[in-house]
Amino acid sequence: MVTSHFPSHSHALTLSESRPLRYGVFLYLYIMQGIPAGFYTTALTNYFAAEGVRPDVVGAFVAVIGLPWAFQFVWGPLIDRFQQSPMGRRKPWVVGSQLMSVLTSLTLLSVSEPVAQISLMSWLFFTRSIFAAIQDASVDAMAISVIPENERGRVNAFMRSGFLIGYGGGAAVFAQILRVYDFHTAALTQTACLLTGAVLMYFVRERRGDQLLPGSARSTTTSQAASVTAPDQPDHDFRWLFTELFRGLFSRKSLLIFVAVILAYTSVSLFLRAYNYHLIRQLGWRDTDLSVLTGTYGMFVATGVALAGGYVADRIGPSRLLIFVLILVAGYLIGFNLIPRLWEQRDIARTGLVALFFMDPSISVAAMPVLMAICRKGVEGSQFTTYMAFVNLCDIAGTYVSGEALNFFPAPVIGIAAGGLALVAFTLAFFTLRHYRAVGQG
Repeated sequence: MVTSHFPSHSHALTLSESRPLRYGVFLYLYIMQGIPAGFYTTALTNYFAAEGVRPDVVGAFVAVIGLPWAFQFVWGPLIDRFQQSPMGRRKPWVVGSQLMSVLTSLTLLSVSEPVAQISLMSWLFFTRSIFAAIQDASVDAMAISVIPENERGRVNAFMRSGFLIGYGGGAAVFAQILRVYDFHTAALTQTACLLTGAVLMYFVRERRGDQLLPGSARSTTTSQAASVTAPDQPDHDFRWLFTELFRGLFSRKSLLIFVAVILAYTSVSLFLRAYNYHLIRQLGWRDTDLSVLTGTYGMFVATGVALAGGYVADRIGPSRLLIFVLILVAGYLIGFNLIPRLWEQRDIARTGLVALFFMDPSISVAAMPVLMAICRKGVEGSQFTTYMAFVNLCDIAGTYVSGEALNFFPAPVIGIAAGGLALVAFTLAFFTLRHYRAVGQG
């Protein structure tokens, strides 16, 4: 009988050692990412719509906040290059960026009149988004480093579920806080939520032997454990990292699959923003009712779909699931937007909105494992971070384009155009995956 030389308490909260911990930590970290998104992309945008702010102004507000995500691909190579901390490969980036997000969120307290100071508020959110983008990149890099391949479907489901729970909760809770209290209370509540994420990660290790703080003592046994369990960490320079990253991103297979995924996410975001605006301005819904519906039924539906989809992805394969999901999204967007007169019936309008909440998590649980699988060895963190950066930007792009388009077209026309994008995504993904499966690379 072999006796372990490592004390069990030394890795009780270690991601590489505990499956339940991996599920729980990534779920929670993504909840922390979803809360601010629900706050500014749903609660605040619905609030602005109800206050009569033009849709193009709202779209510009969200676009400014999303600008840092456009440059998120820069952080992946930095995170991959500097990963030799005694605290772990990714943890210093996660904790540090989360703390900076907390500090920059406090600057929102300088806003007293959200509608009158929408420009100032957008740039304050922009500053917070810089560190939020770094935090998102570092969490994704950590995930792809510690999640075993046979768990990727389910853990990605938990990650997306966490974001959707945070998003829905942020939409519902902050919509009420904005109306019942004020913007200051909402800003303080968001800051307190973000702080809990940094506190949680302080106690979590990536791998056995990692230190909680850079200067804390490391025992002989934990040093030995680290040498046994830690993976190779080659010290590549930036030239090598960027060369490999661009090879991974612009290989034909990777590029075609990624374009299909981006089109799918954009199609959903494009119609969601236009539909929300239509419900408030054309059909007379209250902004709080819409935000609360997003955060209750929407959250439960999206979470259930994500969790079930993660299980299905691991059973039948994410590529097959992705094809099915894309044709479902295209069919929904085109079909629902052909019956706009029925939207005046509140039950039908509500059902259409809840059905829309199926789309994002369904795409995510199928697409994320597919994107992980095509990441190039050695730059997995950088490549997947780049993918996630553009996925995050889809919501921003959809909101901005919707805001501009609503000045010229009604929501049903925008919805049919979104359905066309989803149909293109399906066609592209179907033929790409079929081709590479036929040549033995799928």
